[in-house]
Amino acid sequence: MTNDRQDLGPTADAGAVAAFLRQVKAIPTPAASGNRGRLIFALDATASREPSWDQAMAIQAAMFSETAGLGGLSVQLCHYGGFHEFSASPWCHQSPELLARMTRVRCLAGLTQIGHVLEHALAETRRTRVNALVLIGDAMEEEPASLRDLAGQLGLLGLPAFVFQEGHDPQAEQTLRAIARLSGGAWSPFDSHSPEVLRDLLSAVAVFAAGGRPALEDLARRRGGAILRLTQGLGRD
Repeated sequence: MTNDRQDLGPTADAGAVAAFLRQVKAIPTPAASGNRGRLIFALDATASREPSWDQAMAIQAAMFSETAGLGGLSVQLCHYGGFHEFSASPWCHQSPELLARMTRVRCLAGLTQIGHVLEHALAETRRTRVNALVLIGDAMEEEPASLRDLAGQLGLLGLPAFVFQEGHDPQAEQTLRAIARLSGGAWSPFDSHSPEVLRDLLSAVAVFAAGGRPALEDLARRRGGAILRLTQGLGRD
């Protein structure tokens, strides 16, 4: 496979995040499903992810703060690790609720369970509309065809998966990109040494989940700086 990835390092992040946000803009605006957007926040908690877990805990508050004026955000934390261990929290409406649950998680050696995440997301959105799925990980150790099938089902239900990949695993990248594409979402790499990039990506998806593309563009106008520059490039190929 041709490796056309861009790492989100200090000098390359603008182009990669801009490309990601262009994909976000192309996704249909979520239909209103109540006062709050609903987002499933799924993380790989296998041993290789331990150095990045604290970073994710620190960043998660941005998802809530950016959507407070849009009616807010409800987030469900999902994680997998160890020997077939998978957990899904109740829906959290405030950052402290989510943070308290994240601090109790310990990263343990084990195989990935991306299929379990996708099956869970399907079940949740069949009960009550979920606006977006975020999946953060660095590996894929499952049957790609089954994951693609599940991602296609997400696409049929209008639940886009936003897949953020840490590291440089080309086999994982191929399947993770397919999950994003088939679900109608977007894929982006990130560098754990540039936490501000992951923060901006999560904020963008949270705002999209709560208020659609207009809210995302408003975020850029309010925040200015790099986010404004990225958003000004959304309409360009």
